[in-house]
Amino acid sequence: MRNLCLVTALAALAPLGLTAQIASLERELQARIQQDTAEVAVAYLDPVTRDTLFINGLRRYHAASTMKLPVLIELARRVDMGELRWDSPLTVHNEFQSIVDGSSYRLDPADDADSSLYDEEGHSIALSRLARLMIARSSNLATNLVVDRLGAARINATAHALGADSISVLRGVEDGKAFAAGLNNTTTARDLALLLDAIAGRRAASPAQCDVMVGDLLAQEFNDGIPAGLPAGTRVAHKTGDITAVAHDAAIVYPTGRRPYVLVILTRGYGERANAARLMADLSRLVYNWATRRPDPHE
Repeated sequence: MRNLCLVTALAALAPLGLTAQIASLERELQARIQQDTAEVAVAYLDPVTRDTLFINGLRRYHAASTMKLPVLIELARRVDMGELRWDSPLTVHNEFQSIVDGSSYRLDPADDADSSLYDEEGHSIALSRLARLMIARSSNLATNLVVDRLGAARINATAHALGADSISVLRGVEDGKAFAAGLNNTTTARDLALLLDAIAGRRAASPAQCDVMVGDLLAQEFNDGIPAGLPAGTRVAHKTGDITAVAHDAAIVYPTGRRPYVLVILTRGYGERANAARLMADLSRLVYNWATRRPDPHE
């Protein structure tokens, strides 16, 4: 069945005829998506072209490591409030409580994208370093340490307050009992796009803290998705997420000579990560070519 699509313009800003124009981009994206059999969702928000495009934007997915984005936002806001500092220390430990019954579980470094932190158990690490490992290297251990400190409920409430009102952040990662019970962190492409748009627009926290978050996102080391479809040297502040048959990329893209746009691509059903990455790169290329077809009048 053909993917359902919601195509709208930013109502107060959209020039006459914009919806018909962006429909051509939607057709290009759909044509590429339909070459595969995976379930794909796309969200594109652009302050320059004043376009908003959702393809299956409300379809719910396991968030995988994209849930680390709202964790980062909540951390930045706590720094703004003075509850924490970026140099506040946390002691590294590898024992966490399941949200199902409070029983303990440990993370396996073999299942973590970054295993460096496991050697520092018992040592104190600054929140700034944990945040960078959580985003740039997608460290699960760093994530669980930060989630324990912040509280999943407050992380979730902050995301909702920023407009991502259907995202669900219930817990840290690798809680096997919660996974078996279906208690997973979930998101939609729309949710992640709104959070990234708030960071790019310096509304997710103070401007200074938004700049810190962008720095962490620019340091992302896994770049075979959205960045792979862009011209060399294009800056991309993004967070990836992968579990079995699920691969996501959520990005702020900074084309040369114009303001950034937000692109989120969520996928489910690819047996090989490389095939999902190829799709994300192809869609990214199509969006980039569309977004940069005319100059930014404010640059």
